[in-house]
Amino acid sequence: MNARHVGIIAKKEFFGLNHEKTILLAVLLQLFVAMFSSFLMVGLTSMYDPSSLSTATRVRYGIALAGSSSTLDHLLGERADFQVYRMDLSTGIAALEERKLAAVIYVPPTPPDAQEPVQVTLYTLQNDIQTAVVQVKLKEVLLEYEKELREVRETRLSATPRDVRFPAGPRSEGFYEFVYGLLIPLLVFMPAIIASSLIIDMITEEYQHHTLETLVSTPVSFTEVVWGKVLACELLVPVQAGAWLLLLAANGIPVANLLPVLLLVSLSSLALILLSALTALHYRERTAAQFIYSTALVVVILVVIALPGNPLNVIVRAVSGSSGMDLAGTLGIVGAASLALAAVTHRYAERIGREAQLES
Repeated sequence: MNARHVGIIAKKEFFGLNHEKTILLAVLLQLFVAMFSSFLMVGLTSMYDPSSLSTATRVRYGIALAGSSSTLDHLLGERADFQVYRMDLSTGIAALEERKLAAVIYVPPTPPDAQEPVQVTLYTLQNDIQTAVVQVKLKEVLLEYEKELREVRETRLSATPRDVRFPAGPRSEGFYEFVYGLLIPLLVFMPAIIASSLIIDMITEEYQHHTLETLVSTPVSFTEVVWGKVLACELLVPVQAGAWLLLLAANGIPVANLLPVLLLVSLSSLALILLSALTALHYRERTAAQFIYSTALVVVILVVIALPGNPLNVIVRAVSGSSGMDLAGTLGIVGAASLALAAVTHRYAERIGREAQLES
């Protein structure tokens, strides 16, 4: 395979991207998300935390506690926005149905250090606006109660939980959770998804426009054409992802491990691009290839994010400065997967090239 031929094809395809309306619209969409990130953060925060829209409230919600006594009594009693009543479960549910209470909590007689889990039951009203606010406020208390139970049972832990260290600053923790947990992974992986879909169009158009016979009759082989297209799409990813990360850093958001993160994104995108290239080479028709690849991409993403050390989690920890040796391990695994896909793509493209030469 001639590297010069691959470079010529890659240069032609890369500089021809400005004529692709799909990629231009995708870049504009990412720019819109980045520009209105603060607005989106407020909207998303209000969805999972309605009380965040107001700094204080004078409303006290009636909460009934039923069942066994626990530290949950003390945690609820410390809150100024709850009025706690001790009563039987049946009496509490009857008061809840009459809207005299906002919620009923039942605590089972399970000891904190028991082998089985402590199954706390929460009763609320359905389809009620007040219930949404009460559930959010109760979630904070229940999470604190869960933390106490974990401390009692910490000797049973088989793995040490990982802490994500958000940068210190005047901004709220919710802001950094949104930026590092959602915005950055979205911005850095969106170019990879776009590039992997773009190469399907690049390859299938050779069949639709009947230019494959012309290509194989030139000194440039079909394999070099495929790798040129792959290289053009691959170059697009670190350029876009790096630009987003630099813009975030310019706006005062610390971004750690910039180069390793870009390397991980590039390797992950290469795997996706090669997977889509194989799909395009096999089906050779744009609609079918895009459909099959989109379906396969959903399955791949679901499988990958189910793994504890998946690239999304690693990138979140890396850009926030909380990563360890798992970053190098993930780089190795993703790199090995990309090499395996590269070998399969190369052989498949060679076989198609030979078949095209025999037919011509």
